[in-house]
Amino acid sequence: MSDQPPLRYRLITGPDDAAFCERVSGLLDEGYRLHGSPSVTFNGTSVIAAQALVWEG
Repeated sequence: MSDQPPLRYRLITGPDDAAFCERVSGLLDEGYRLHGSPSVTFNGTSVIAAQALVWEG
């Protein structure tokens, strides 16, 4: 992590693929917690996912 304090809220979006899951997993490893359920939509080509995370530290 950087010298900056973590953001208290993050909204991660992107294609619903392994890279998206790795991004969310990395934030969980840093101490973020899931906030609510994920959302998904279809943009005509691929499924796009969104997941909110909060820092409770």
